[in-house]
Amino acid sequence: MVLWVSDDLVLRRQVCFALYAASRALTDVYRPILDEHGLTYPQYLVLLVLWERGDEAPTVSALGARLRLDSGTLSPLLKRLEAAGLVARSRSAADERRVEVRLTARGRALRERMDEVPMRVAVATGLTEAELVALRDTLTRVTETIHRQKEQ
Repeated sequence: MVLWVSDDLVLRRQVCFALYAASRALTDVYRPILDEHGLTYPQYLVLLVLWERGDEAPTVSALGARLRLDSGTLSPLLKRLEAAGLVARSRSAADERRVEVRLTARGRALRERMDEVPMRVAVATGLTEAELVALRDTLTRVTETIHRQKEQ
């Protein structure tokens, strides 16, 4: 007996699977590149936010909100980055309940050695710069739309 299957219910038509597979593939591209610097992909994301902020020290909760990570995931990441000498955590002088995260001199210096990472990843995708920008913007819009709808 053959069951009728809607064209919409096949794996190749699923946006979720395409995103999942692409995410895994990109993570596989990042892994050896970041290994050269002793970082994991989530640690790299934390550093990207801190590099953007310069001398500003975001709180752990602000960092988590930006990366869409809960404190149970973020705290061990920060602990490992701190053990590696890349960040320092300290209680806020204004509110001791809050923990701030700062780059160390070593964490700031690492940024210069990682300038090639985005280009190496871009080349691995086989997409043009314009295609990558359009893809990023589309994915950002999808994420923001879904999160807005969840908050309503």
